[in-house]
Amino acid sequence: MPMRQDCKYFESRTYPNGDTVRKCDLDLAPHAPWRCPEDCPKYAPRLVDVNWQHGTLVTPETPVEPPGLDEDDGSIAALLDAAEDIVNAVGAEMVADVERERREAESPRWKRLFKRSRKKDS
Repeated sequence: MPMRQDCKYFESRTYPNGDTVRKCDLDLAPHAPWRCPEDCPKYAPRLVDVNWQHGTLVTPETPVEPPGLDEDDGSIAALLDAAEDIVNAVGAEMVADVERERREAESPRWKRLFKRSRKKDS
């Protein structure tokens, strides 16, 4: 079944360079951007968009399916899961770096000026 654009969990975003992301916000479509699961347990039709102003933009057409999508042995989902694990691992590290920088920026200026240089572990 093609991506259900009428599902409230469907999201499409086009970036200034022309790239388009079509996805399920619940991460339940392993074959996105081409297909939704035939019997998706979370499918819910998009309800009335109250008080929204709609422009003239439309969701781009679904890209052409790659060959062999019907013969998927789970490798696509495994690859996407591995990529997600990498991003999640780096994300925690980035949050820690930002928090450290924020604490340093909030410390008194004299402490920052006279702070001993730390040796970085390599």
